Amino acid sequence: MANKIILSLHGLSCMHCVNTVTDALKARPDVSQVNVTLNYAVIDGDAEAEELIKTIEDAGYHAQLATQPDLVLVLSGLHCMKCAAKTQTALLAVEGVISADVDTHSAKVYGSATAETLIAAVEQLGYQAELPGAKAICAKTIDLALSGLHCMKCAAKTQTALLAIEGVISADVDTHSAKVYGSATAETLIAAVEQLGYQAQVVGSETTPAASAAPIAEAMTLQHQDNHQSNTVIEPPAAVADRAETRNITTQTPVIDDDGSLQLLLDGMTCASCVNRVQKALMSVDGVENARVNLAERSALVTGTMQPEALISAVQNAGYGAEIIQDETKRRERQQQVADHNMRRFRWQSAVALAVGIPVMVWGMIGDNMHLTSANHNIWLTIGLVTLAVMIFAGGHFYRNAWQSLKNGSATMDTLVAVGTGAAWLYSITVNLWPDMFPPQARHLYYEASAMIIGLINLGHALEQRARQRSSKALERLLDLTPPTARVVDEQGEHDIPLSQVTQGMILRLATGDRVPVDGEIIEGEVWLDEAMLTGEPIPQQKTVGAQVHAGTVVQDGSVLFRAAAVGSQTTLARIIRLVRQAQSSKPQIGQLADRISAIFVPVVVAIALISGAIWYFVGPAPQIMYALVITTTVLIIACPCALGLATPMSIISGVGRAAEYGVLVRDADALQQASQLDTVVFDKTGTLTEGMPQVTEIHGFNSYADQNSHHDILRYAAALEMGSNHPLARAIVSKAEHLTLPAPQQFRTLAGLGVSAIVEGKTVLLGNQKLLEQHKIDIQAVSDTVAQQAAKGITPVLLAIDGQVAGLLSIRDPLRTDTVNALTRLHNQGYRLIMLTGDNPITANAIAKEAGIDQVIAGVMPEGKSAAIEQLQAAGHKVAMVGDGINDAPALARADVGIAMGGGSDIAIETASITLMRSSLHGVADGLSIAKGTLRNMKQNLFGAFVYNALGIPIAAGILYPFTGTLLNPVVAGAAMALSSITVVSNANRLLRFKPKP
Repeated sequence: MANKIILSLHGLSCMHCVNTVTDALKARPDVSQVNVTLNYAVIDGDAEAEELIKTIEDAGYHAQLATQPDLVLVLSGLHCMKCAAKTQTALLAVEGVISADVDTHSAKVYGSATAETLIAAVEQLGYQAELPGAKAICAKTIDLALSGLHCMKCAAKTQTALLAIEGVISADVDTHSAKVYGSATAETLIAAVEQLGYQAQVVGSETTPAASAAPIAEAMTLQHQDNHQSNTVIEPPAAVADRAETRNITTQTPVIDDDGSLQLLLDGMTCASCVNRVQKALMSVDGVENARVNLAERSALVTGTMQPEALISAVQNAGYGAEIIQDETKRRERQQQVADHNMRRFRWQSAVALAVGIPVMVWGMIGDNMHLTSANHNIWLTIGLVTLAVMIFAGGHFYRNAWQSLKNGSATMDTLVAVGTGAAWLYSITVNLWPDMFPPQARHLYYEASAMIIGLINLGHALEQRARQRSSKALERLLDLTPPTARVVDEQGEHDIPLSQVTQGMILRLATGDRVPVDGEIIEGEVWLDEAMLTGEPIPQQKTVGAQVHAGTVVQDGSVLFRAAAVGSQTTLARIIRLVRQAQSSKPQIGQLADRISAIFVPVVVAIALISGAIWYFVGPAPQIMYALVITTTVLIIACPCALGLATPMSIISGVGRAAEYGVLVRDADALQQASQLDTVVFDKTGTLTEGMPQVTEIHGFNSYADQNSHHDILRYAAALEMGSNHPLARAIVSKAEHLTLPAPQQFRTLAGLGVSAIVEGKTVLLGNQKLLEQHKIDIQAVSDTVAQQAAKGITPVLLAIDGQVAGLLSIRDPLRTDTVNALTRLHNQGYRLIMLTGDNPITANAIAKEAGIDQVIAGVMPEGKSAAIEQLQAAGHKVAMVGDGINDAPALARADVGIAMGGGSDIAIETASITLMRSSLHGVADGLSIAKGTLRNMKQNLFGAFVYNALGIPIAAGILYPFTGTLLNPVVAGAAMALSSITVVSNANRLLRFKPKP
């Protein structure tokens, strides 16, 4: 698991010194990313701090762990870790900043930037920052192990108490630990926690021996975790036991997720107007930062520091129902239960209403009995009473919801249906009871219209509910990846336990055919894992001791024991599900127009209906009152805010879910819209286009070793000299020779800047660069052309000489990923301009670009210059995506219109990007952009259809065609059209579930 280490450097005076330290650190195999200045080195990798310090000292300089930042800022206005990540990216982009560790309350900045510059960067984001003043005197970090906290609400309460203590600058709290920065004493902090009824002790104290404590294993932030949590906190066994005892409580109590979000299941919403009302109600609750209400899923995702009870109360006061179920399985069961109940209810309601409406309509039309006469007076009165019963039992929910909306001062789709059908029935019963009040030609009855409209709209709701269930299948498939039980190995042997009882540190067994229940690390055995549903990678991966396994993957072959590291909501799969759910609840910019129209839609439709009715009443043909009623009812019924409300979210749910199936995680819906408008894709080189690890790609033999069969001897001698080295080139040679038996070298010598020499099997062997052989007076004419060709291709040639003669040349390079060329060809075919942005030298960069098929190369760019390069492309009018994986890519990822992070990348890269690839394949870029285009196209189709339907339907219902056709639209036909419009939108969105990106 990668850690970020910051070292303070001494003795560096120029860029040559910086490059020397950089090369020394990059040469370590356990270092993945390095950023060095004259004063600091920020290293990302698996190395220990002591080993890194020794490496720098071996290079001739001094280093120590940077324990205190250069500047600490007190922040305000940040409500969640997404705000913190945004602030961190802005600070890292400031010139002179080498590292920034940011949470929602403070920022610790390393580097030479001034306080004024940093504060300005924060304020540009809309937040506030200031120097801590006296609080910073003698500031230090204290790690506390906590117990007794059952949920993130407890953690928020604890954090508030700690921040209130004099001298505390920042406090980062979860349910098991607290990291407090400031000048307050440990005793003061512990006392504050205990006053809340919880327990705390300093990590590493005598009462909490590190030897007996279990480290909290880190789930990858889609491979890794947030930078500010990279140092493992030791948790006392008592806390683990306490958490295990309270597990049942935490699954039943409404709690806020680790990312500050809470999901509500809603009841009673029928259209976009309902969405706006619920959203306003939720946003009015204290502590709510953002609320996303999803009509398609009948749910709301709320972020902030609010009280769950306050959210439910706010929704209920708005006239709707709400409940909170945090457990994914139970929430899914509840959603399915509600959906099934609603479908059954809509079915029988539509059946009852149509069973009355159809016969009445047929009887009335065949016998010309729609007009009231003395002969059919009693029959129609009976029909009227039966219709009233239908309206109460099959359509009662329309009238109850309309009344509730009226009490709350709003109007919804139910209002339109209730007013339309109610007006038709009231007019008909009035004619039925007091016929003499109306002229004979105005004694037309509309009982069948009320029954038919209720029947058709209920039928539409039933079909829509079924279609919406299909749209959630992508998320359902992700939820189904987790098995219900796990096989634990303890002193009682092997036995199955429910998944909810698995805790960190448990030893679990996996066998062929099993699905991995939680994230963990293999401690014994070997397996082949199918990770296709998690990463999109179709080829099973081999996993041995020390390898990570992730929940939801399937064992194809083998058996292992592994230690549970991340369980419950902390597994990679759980975090993916949470990201997908959040993205499905988000809204793109294109949906904002629909929202604005929806907010005023129902009142405007009611006004149009009344105005149209009035016009027909005063200037229409006789009987005016009958025509006015038909027009008013038809306008109310045909208008469909439901189609407008479903147009965007249905496409998002289907598109985001489909992308997840291809291993592409979308942070929010706006990223889909931005991704669909791109024309340029910029790639980092190392680790993105290439493997990120040097490899021996070719072996050339010369003189007596020119024979192909002698290549293994060349490799054997070269590996024998390099097998004790940690240099990347040496590791590449040794890795290539792992199947060979290597001889032991004698009289081994390292020749600084040249290579190595030794006696191997009685022969004098030299391995290194061209200068090494020239110094030993060895004729290199035979290899000079090959060396020149290799250099032109960006390949590093390593020469081998045996007994004074050139024997071989090993070509070493960081090769392209196996699928890079095919993936870039796909992107070219999709019409994108491809650019490589790298800090590497132009010769190597151009060689890689030519092989990969890149259109343009921007080489020799320092990390801080990558963001500027993206900005220049945008200034030229391009819509730019940046694909990267490292810390140095984070500013460019943030600057780009769409940032795409490789799944194996650094924490800050993943946090900054708007799209994350779960597999280390650039085909994910092509898949993601293709799905984004398909989703936006589908969204536009839905919005266009909904707008056109209402734009044409309402005027037609108002009678605009009457002067040309002499007929009016029947209210029953209007009801059928309204139901069909919603079904059409949902069905069109479901086409995305079968979308396949072009290969």
